[in-house]
Amino acid sequence: MTIPRLLGRARRARPRRPAVRLALLCGVLGALWAAGSAAAGPDDGATRVYRWTDSQGIVHYGDSVPPQYADDAHDVLNDEGVEIGHVAGLGTEAQRDAAARAQQTAAQRAQHDKFLLETYASPQEIEQLRDERLDQIEGQIKAASSYIDSLTLRLAALQERAEHFAPYSSDPEAQRMPDELAVDLVRTLNESRVQRNALAGMRQQQIDTTVQFDADLQRFRELTAATGAGRS
Repeated sequence: MTIPRLLGRARRARPRRPAVRLALLCGVLGALWAAGSAAAGPDDGATRVYRWTDSQGIVHYGDSVPPQYADDAHDVLNDEGVEIGHVAGLGTEAQRDAAARAQQTAAQRAQHDKFLLETYASPQEIEQLRDERLDQIEGQIKAASSYIDSLTLRLAALQERAEHFAPYSSDPEAQRMPDELAVDLVRTLNESRVQRNALAGMRQQQIDTTVQFDADLQRFRELTAATGAGRS
């Protein structure tokens, strides 16, 4: 029902006292305003002011957020300057990547903590396993070192033989080095390099294993300190 029709009905009603007529008219107008507001939506015609911070840390206000800051966090204010909303920003790509890495690290840490508590009953078990692993690596290092020593001796013998042949011999009548000797020299030299690199890797593994187990031991003690679980 439109406002004129409602007002017409109000005028055709039997006379009432002025105060009563005024109250009735205010009630009709209030109902119509509420209906119109409901139909248009609660925010229809509302004035909004946005507040954001630029890349220099300066705060700005405006009726819209510039495109370059649309993905950043900003506040929504009413026409009286009161904050009525907040939009969480997505941040820069670097910030999103950092947050994702931090979340992944936290998940990995939680998973490793669970592994420690479910695998070991005491710090002594961690120490025992650490010592067993280090003994295994030490045995591999000794075997590799012994093999490298044998390769070194073999290489020295081959080089001594090669000195009797051209181009290493000072004798102008020296014969050309046999192909078999040349191949053996190259093969032994390459094998010696491979084994030395492997030995360096074993020694690094020895260091990494020690660091990892020491970190696990410390973390296990931290996890069990609050509950008293595990023996120090």
